[in-house]
Amino acid sequence: MSINFYLIDGANHLFQFPVNPEEIHISRQKGYETITMLQHGEFDFAQGEKVKEITFSSFFPKDYDSSYCRYENIPEPSVAMNTINSLLTSKKPVQFMITGTPINVPVFVIAHNTTLRGGDEGDIYFEITLRTWREPRVSEKATSSKVSVNKGTPRSDLKEKKKTYSVKSGDSLSKIAKLELGDSSKWKDIYKLNTNVIGSNPNAIKVGQKLVMP
Repeated sequence: MSINFYLIDGANHLFQFPVNPEEIHISRQKGYETITMLQHGEFDFAQGEKVKEITFSSFFPKDYDSSYCRYENIPEPSVAMNTINSLLTSKKPVQFMITGTPINVPVFVIAHNTTLRGGDEGDIYFEITLRTWREPRVSEKATSSKVSVNKGTPRSDLKEKKKTYSVKSGDSLSKIAKLELGDSSKWKDIYKLNTNVIGSNPNAIKVGQKLVMP
């Protein structure tokens, strides 16, 4: 089976590259999200495989040559270049396909660089970068009073956790506020969060009680 390179837009308009590139580069990286936590520094959490980037270079020939052109009615180089530029500025993905290979994926054209060479009058050389596109998976569930959007279950390791403090002998709310929050006057904030634990008297904290910090 012959190998040909195609871009197909949403209206099923097909653009075939007239000259196949000598090589194609596919970049795959594992994604990481860096979270900065106060007093603990930075932590990296694996996010799975990043979006792939596909890069290759070739040229749009001025004249047909059966030794390297894939078909006879090749487009004018300026027309072919403008077609790629229109896909670059488009906000909709296109399908990228290489026949005879497993590559058949939706992509965005994210870069298109052209070069004119003095020795090849009329030919336009180019490099193009594609980024594979993934459809966002967002489900909406409507109720009579509100619309809830489910973007997936949050990872438990990234859920926000309230910091707690265990009361020690000799502690007071103002002392705890000074040590943990840097301001003794914030004892009222601690008390508001822990009224059910402490009770009606803010001075009656007991050793071993776990207090939630603001």
